[in-house]
Order: sequence, then structure tokens, then C-alpha cells
Amino acid sequence: MTGDISAIACLRQLSISDPANPNLLVHSLPIDEVITIGRDLRCQIVVDPLRFASVSRRHAEVRPSDPNTGDRPTWWICDLNSSNGTYLNGQQLRGCQLLQSGDRVSLGNDGPEYIFEYLVEFNREVAVATQREATSSTPDAVTLTQLFPIVSTGRELTRKAFLVPSVVTIVFVVGLFVAVGQPLLFNRLLAGYIALVGFYFVYRLCGKRKPWWVMALSAMGTYFLLRSPVLPLFVALFREVLPGQVPTPGEPINPLTLFIRMFFGAGLMEELLKALPLGALFLIGHVLPAPWNDRVGIREPLDGILLGAASAVGFTLVETLGQYVPDMIQTTSLQLGTGWDQLRGLQVLIPRLLGAIAGHMAYSGYFGYFIGLAVLKSRQSWLILLIGYLTASGLHALWNVMGSVSEILLALVGMVSYAFLAAAILKARSLSPTRSQNFATRLKS
Repeated sequence: MTGDISAIACLRQLSISDPANPNLLVHSLPIDEVITIGRDLRCQIVVDPLRFASVSRRHAEVRPSDPNTGDRPTWWICDLNSSNGTYLNGQQLRGCQLLQSGDRVSLGNDGPEYIFEYLVEFNREVAVATQREATSSTPDAVTLTQLFPIVSTGRELTRKAFLVPSVVTIVFVVGLFVAVGQPLLFNRLLAGYIALVGFYFVYRLCGKRKPWWVMALSAMGTYFLLRSPVLPLFVALFREVLPGQVPTPGEPINPLTLFIRMFFGAGLMEELLKALPLGALFLIGHVLPAPWNDRVGIREPLDGILLGAASAVGFTLVETLGQYVPDMIQTTSLQLGTGWDQLRGLQVLIPRLLGAIAGHMAYSGYFGYFIGLAVLKSRQSWLILLIGYLTASGLHALWNVMGSVSEILLALVGMVSYAFLAAAILKARSLSPTRSQNFATRLKS
């Protein structure tokens, strides 16, 4: 894009590291693409990080408007929550502002400066004629792409048509047909699909692109922790040393005592265990260079929510398939005989996995928000982590208690837990340094 004289408008850079190179002075502005300015190598206009250290990784962006046919294109300049601010004609920018020819844009007090200019005059008649030509003079004519839409969709098919989720669903459906008559394999496939659907819902709400293999690492980390000697150590600490003893069947216990036990023995213990993979990924990302530190590690609350929810998927699968379903199958087989046991096992598996969005994924995703917020606001990190840990553990304990009190109260707690997660996602999106790239929604500053 740099130096493209055929463009309608441009940012003319006034302070650069190599003034002898005239091609670096002009950054053309496409009429259909957002241009990001910053130190990050993924920006369309990359600022020299050695000379302009005060410029943020993603400092500002220039957004094209959507003009009516024939109108002259216009652009907005937007600050991306930069550390040292963006200035328009000497005044600090708040949010976004429409650019006028001759406007001066500065990144911080001592950063690079740009002049916004129109390179060519916009001809209304030419634009209208071009639009008419694009729509064709024979509206009744049928084109090849109209007859065979798949020929023209290209990348849009994977980006906007949910092609990948549909393919995954088809694969699982075929797998379930193959697994008919094999209860163990059938249960694992069904549990994996339901858990994946629930997590995908959270992923779409978050709107941040995170590699799937990183989120799979978080889930697998929790899986292996539950199979390792770490779990018995946690059980000994939280359920024997601390007052988190699990009630024995038939033991009379009032709701307050039960809540205290569940707070220590389920909430604090399980939320800390599920957070361990997040801590490991944070440390790994902390030592990786850009852009891998952002892809793997935790740089903001959205990262914490996604990795926390993924960790909860691993925990829920192990707990459901390794404990609740086998217990129900064994109990049913003893009471009603074989034949009913697998049906009762499915009756436990399906609601437990469907309810994970308001259960383990809600608690761990909510705690993950605070983990990411502690990274973003490092000066108060311990206070932030403590509040998140206690709140997530409290919601977890409340769910466990209400399960033995009332189904209606249990449903209310599930709704509240999901509301906490959804509120955290909305707040994380507004705080995100990369919110301009969020695919869930376009959030204005």
C-alpha cells in the first residue's frame, strides 16, 4: 500500500527513520480496509520500535466510512486505548474522529506524525458510471457464479458460513453411527461434541482469535493434572487440612455448613486446579517473542476467559466420564439390572455437559477474566486475583449446595453463573487492546 499513487487518500508521514527514501513517506488508504498503526509487525503501518518506543503495539487505526454511491470516501482516525494517546491537530483524540484534508495525526507526544491528504479529486460521475457498470446493463442475465455460487464464495465460505463447525458436526455424527453398540466409545464421542459446542459458543462470544491448539493444551493440561499425583495432594490439603470434607451419604448437614465445605472442598480446590494450566501458558507466553507471546500466553482478560473455559472442558469431561456416568451405570445395574444402565448413564452425561456453560466453564472463565485483568493491570494483580478466585469459588460452592436443596434454586444459580461469565466477556471485549479486530462485534471507543 505504501506509495500507491492511484489511491484516493493517504497518510503522509512527516517523521521517519529514513527520510532519504521517498517511498516511505506516503501510506495509501484503501476504501475497503482498516489500516492499523503501531509497533506490532502485523500492523499495516509499522512504526520503528527502536526510534518510537512510546508508540503502543496497536496504537491507532484509520477506518473507511461506508459512503453512499457517488459520495467522496471518508476516513476516521481512532485511538486504540494507546498508552500515550493519539493527537489530532494537537488535541488528544477521544475515541474516533472524521479526518479532513490537511489534518495532522501524532502518535503520542514524541511519536511519528502524519498528514491526511486526498491524492486525487473524486469524480462523482465516474463513480456512478462505475457502479452502474458493476451491476451490469442486463439485469436479467444469469452469470456462472449465480448458477454455481460455490465458485465465487472462496474464503467467505469458511469465514461467514460456519463451514468448519458444520464439518466437525458431520464427522461426529458419522462417528456416533459407527459407535452404535459400543457404549464407551459412543459416550466419549457424544460428550466430546457437546463440550465442544459449549466451548465454541463461549469462543464466539469472546470474539478473539486464539489458536485452537493452545486452547486444547489448556484442556489437556487439566486432564493430565486430574490423572497425576497433584489431585491427591489437593484433596489432602483442601478436604483434610482445610474444612472441605465431602459429606457422607445420609449425613445430616445444614446449608451453611455444606456451603463452607463446598467452598473449600470444591470451589477453592477445583478452581485453583483448573487455573494451573493458565499459569503455565502465561509463563510460556511471557518468554516467547512477538507474536507468539500473544498467541500462546495471556495478555488480556479475553485470553484468560478462553483458556479458563477450555480448562473447564477438560475437567468436565474427566469428571463426567470418569466419575458420574460410571457411578450411575453401576447403581442402575444393581437396582434395575442390565439394559437400563446405559440409558441412565446418558441421562447423566447429556445434562452435565450441556450445563457446563453455566457450570465449570462459567466459574473458570470468570476466574480467567481476573487472571487476564491482573496481567493487564499488573500493579494490583494480587488483589484482582484474590477477588476473582473467591468469587468463582463462591459461585461453584453455591451450585453444589443448591443441588441438594431445590431444582428451582439450582436453575437460578446456573443463570446467575452464566450472567457473571457473560458480563465478564462483555467487559473484557471493551478492555481488549485488540478490540478493533474482535469478530464478535464492533465495539466503539
